[in-house]
Amino acid sequence: MKIGFIGLGNMASAIIGGLLREGTVLDGEGVGITAADIIGSAKTQNTCDNARVRFGIETTTDNCTVAAAADILILAVKPQFFDEVITEIRDAVRPNTLVISIAAGISLQRITDMFGRELATFRLIRCMPNTPALVNAGCTAVVLGPGATDADMVACINLMSSCGRTVTIPERLMDAASAVAGSSPAFVFMFIEALADGAVAAGMPRAQALEFAAAAVAGSAQLALSTPQHPGQLKDMVCSPGGTTIEGVRTLEEGAFRATVMDAVTACVEKAKAL
Repeated sequence: MKIGFIGLGNMASAIIGGLLREGTVLDGEGVGITAADIIGSAKTQNTCDNARVRFGIETTTDNCTVAAAADILILAVKPQFFDEVITEIRDAVRPNTLVISIAAGISLQRITDMFGRELATFRLIRCMPNTPALVNAGCTAVVLGPGATDADMVACINLMSSCGRTVTIPERLMDAASAVAGSSPAFVFMFIEALADGAVAAGMPRAQALEFAAAAVAGSAQLALSTPQHPGQLKDMVCSPGGTTIEGVRTLEEGAFRATVMDAVTACVEKAKAL
C-alpha cells in the first residue's frame, strides 16, 4: 500500500514521523508502514530534500506523481491552496483511492465538488489534527464521508492514531473541533507564556519559569484526561479556603478569563465557516 502526502509541512511531518515510529499497521494485521510505503510532494525542492533526508521517503515537486501513486492520499496543504491543488491532481487520482483531507473549514461536499465526484461513492474522510501531534500527543477529529468504507475508517483511525488520539464526530461538529483542538494549542502556548511572565515578574529566571509553567499545564491536562471528574471539581481541589489559588482565580474572573476563551473559540468557528 502506498501512502501519499501532498504537502510536507508540520502536520504531514508529524503524521509521517508517527507512522514510521510506530510501524503502524493500517488494517490491523500484516506488516507495518515503512519509509518505502510513503511518497510526498512539496512546492519547493528544499522541503522535499529535507523530508527525504529526515524520513527516508520518496519525494517530488510533482503533485500528480504522488496523486497517481497513492492508495491513500493525504491532502496536507493549507485551505487557501485546496482549489488550485485539486484542480491540478483530480485527473491523476484513481477512482479507488482513499482521500483524506486535513484542512480546516472545507466540507466533504466542497472537496467532492472540486474533484468532480459523487459524494455517495467518493472514498473521502475529513480529519483535523493539531500541532501536539508533533510530539505524539495530538488529538484528531475524524469525519467519515458517505462513500468511505468501514475499512477506510479503520485505516484512517490507525493512521492518525500514530501521533496521538482520534475522536470520530459528525461533520456538523467539525468547525467546533477545529477550534477547540486545532486552534487552541496557540491559546495554551499564550497561557504558558503568560504564566511564565508572571513568575519572572516575581523574580524567577525565565528558563525555570517556562519549565514550571509548561509542566503544570501538561500535568493538569493529563489529570483532566485521566479522571471522570469535571474540570470545575479539579479546580476546587486546588483552591484552599482563603488561600493563594482562589485569589488568583478571583483575579482571572475579574478579567473575564473564561468568557474571553469562549469568545476566542467562537471566533475560530466563525472563521472556519467562512473559509
